[in-house]
Amino acid sequence: MEKSFSNSYKEAGVDVTAGYKSVELMKKYVQSTYIPGVESDLGGFGGLFAPDIKDMKKPILVSGTDGVGTKLKLAFLMNKHDTIGQDCVAMCVNDIVCCGARPIFFLDYMSLWKNIPEMVATIVKGVTDGCKMAGCALVGGETAEMPGLYSENEYDLAGFSVGIVDQEKMINSESIEVGDVVIGLASSGVHSNGFSLVRKIFNVNEENLKEYREELGKTLGEALIEPTKIYVKPVLKLLEQVNVKGISHITGGGFYENMPRMLNEKVALNINKDSYEVPAIFKLIQKEGNIPLRDMYNTFNMGIGMAIIVPKNEQEKALEILKEAGETAYVIGEVVEGNKEINIKY
Repeated sequence: MEKSFSNSYKEAGVDVTAGYKSVELMKKYVQSTYIPGVESDLGGFGGLFAPDIKDMKKPILVSGTDGVGTKLKLAFLMNKHDTIGQDCVAMCVNDIVCCGARPIFFLDYMSLWKNIPEMVATIVKGVTDGCKMAGCALVGGETAEMPGLYSENEYDLAGFSVGIVDQEKMINSESIEVGDVVIGLASSGVHSNGFSLVRKIFNVNEENLKEYREELGKTLGEALIEPTKIYVKPVLKLLEQVNVKGISHITGGGFYENMPRMLNEKVALNINKDSYEVPAIFKLIQKEGNIPLRDMYNTFNMGIGMAIIVPKNEQEKALEILKEAGETAYVIGEVVEGNKEINIKY
């Protein structure tokens, strides 16, 4: 059979053979994510997955999609592409688990100025690392070479994930009541939100990202590029043993935008900002940008990547389970009467 190749397309800036090489290089990484249920291999027109629903009364599919945002600019400047894929996975699967669902598969979409197989494979390895942390399979994806649309050495990365949960086990905000407590799970840093503001504050460039910052104990670039933490496995473990009433993934919009999404209309939250130590990177951002504290909590995760509501009489059990799962967790607030307000005393 004649091999696929087009000189005319290559002269226009698209080398289809580079795409084939990318697939070959990434194949071992993709296959390392396969879990029971995967019914197809890399290269087909669709990713096939057969979920195990034999013990579910009414299985519900939960989907999520997101990208990495302008954090990608740091990856370009630092020429570091091995962790940005984890960010992409995290932004999707952390949302899915808020419903009580277990992510089962993931697909990625990468569009770039030029297909450099080694770089593409490195990016996809980051995606597969994230998938393994979440316990889901990478069943497919797309790499699109778009000369003229992206500047040299630039690309975009987005993803899509599907999870599954039995309807009777879905998180239901209606059970949240006054006296419940809010547990915060520590973030790994800025995660993947607010980078347009971060880049403006630091006027990020190739040189200042290399600067060592004493208060951070590392370079500015190392602190900012730290990948988004994936909370799926610890949260699923918690769901098995504790009455979890609400879960919120703290992303863009910070505390004020995300925490109300897990509440019913009869309750509000009092958050104690002194209940944990805010990481140094956020203190530096606030200082360098002269950002009001209210804006900080309305833009960044401020060291809390996920918030979970449990009954007060189960808080110690929850903290112990999360600690055993490798998480740093704090009781950061309580449920009070109200209408979805988030009250933080400054």
